[in-house]
Amino acid sequence: MSSTSGTVSSSRKPKKSLSDRTQEETTALIRDVIQAAIEAGPRAGPARTIQAYSAIVRTVQDFLPPTVANPSPFGSFLTRRKQSEPETFSAPLALRKLFERMGATYIKLGQFIASSPTLFPKEYVVEFQKCLDSTEALEWNVIKSVIEKELKKNNQSINSVFASIDKTPLASASIAQVHAAVLKNGRSVVIKVQKPSIDESLKADLSFIYVASRVLEFFQPDFERTSLSAIAGDIRSSMLEELDFEKEAQNLEEFSVFLRDNELEDVATAPKVYREYTSKKVMVMERLDGVSMLDAEKISEITQSNPESTIITALNVWTTSVMTMPWFHADVHAGNLLVLKDGRVGFIDFGIVGRVSEKTFTAVNELSAALGLGDYEGMARALCNMGATDEEVNIPQFASDIERVMMNLGSVQPDMTVTAMSDGTVQGSLDFDENEVTNVLLDIVDVTESNGLKLPREFGLLVKQSLYFDRYLKILAPNLDVMSDERVGLGSKSSAASMITPEEVLIDV
Repeated sequence: MSSTSGTVSSSRKPKKSLSDRTQEETTALIRDVIQAAIEAGPRAGPARTIQAYSAIVRTVQDFLPPTVANPSPFGSFLTRRKQSEPETFSAPLALRKLFERMGATYIKLGQFIASSPTLFPKEYVVEFQKCLDSTEALEWNVIKSVIEKELKKNNQSINSVFASIDKTPLASASIAQVHAAVLKNGRSVVIKVQKPSIDESLKADLSFIYVASRVLEFFQPDFERTSLSAIAGDIRSSMLEELDFEKEAQNLEEFSVFLRDNELEDVATAPKVYREYTSKKVMVMERLDGVSMLDAEKISEITQSNPESTIITALNVWTTSVMTMPWFHADVHAGNLLVLKDGRVGFIDFGIVGRVSEKTFTAVNELSAALGLGDYEGMARALCNMGATDEEVNIPQFASDIERVMMNLGSVQPDMTVTAMSDGTVQGSLDFDENEVTNVLLDIVDVTESNGLKLPREFGLLVKQSLYFDRYLKILAPNLDVMSDERVGLGSKSSAASMITPEEVLIDV
């Protein structure tokens, strides 16, 4: 890095060709293909092929003119009824529809794309924000059989463990279904149940995606610059981790230990896991009774008209966890942050976590220090230290672009809705669109990429969570000055206060 020239340079590597492949690289590819085939299993392939055929046909139909057959291998299947108008085609829309129809793996892949603006094009990130992970509930008998099978491994039964189970699910997503229940001891719990055979289809799909990326990179070595197989590997490991509820249970328990060790149990909590009833496919945990972080009216009732203390607590707890734990909660949308009746903040759903590398951690601290000083060139250099680049970066220009983005972010405000009630009263509420959070993050990514940088996914995850908190601050504590309020930094003031939080920028500019 050169501080005098105002650029950050990196030597360009010559393009690699197929003839440059070594015997070790060829052996490694063959080994990966064989391993992926073993992991996929023999039964999932044919079923997924049929589902893929149906999904492709239905998606193509969405964009065909009425009653016009498409001369394709699908033949007469590709027709539309007269009363159905075709949709305007766009690649992101078509791919999102296809993913939703392809089932669990591709829905999760769509969500991965939506949460990874540092890796994927803007138009795809925005479109995949709409990717639905709400599926039709399976019949109770199907879910019951999974619970019974898992409990039987420990010589237990439904009747010996539960006093009652609500047969109507609280939620049904692509991978799991959640039911409310009561234990024999009277404790209210929720049961997260993995849907039957979902692991087979997921492993088959993920193996195909990974192998396809490895083969493509092998025959087109220049594609290695895009880290295609590395991204596919990240997707595979991240999604397969979600299949293991024992891993999520471990995350919950580690977070509870973090709260205890930092003396935060009086202000925050996470559900207790009942390990004796938990397995890879079934997780039984405490049911937290609370309201969403967006419900300002109910939070005011709970906190006696002091909702800002609640969001400060949530921000401090999360920030301190980033600084002190090996991973952080990477999905703090309003559904996963609850305000309990006793005023504590409840963190739930630890299926998605992020991990910060030492390089990113150091650069984040540099970025935070520059941010506090209003040093945009320092911010630009910190981002250069964090990202990957194959070209020179013009630091003054990059700094100017960062300053422009930060000024624009300060004008973003939450939406206010006013509703006239039947009794003549008027109620108002504040809310925000999750797409707004994504667009803010995409602006940051656009600036870095236009200046020749590629930021790691972990940075995108960190910033997105911080942007969620910024929205909660705008709703619950619109007049709060985060930089000067001494309440910010609960639990670990020296470290938490140094963590980069984009909400500090948004409030102060």
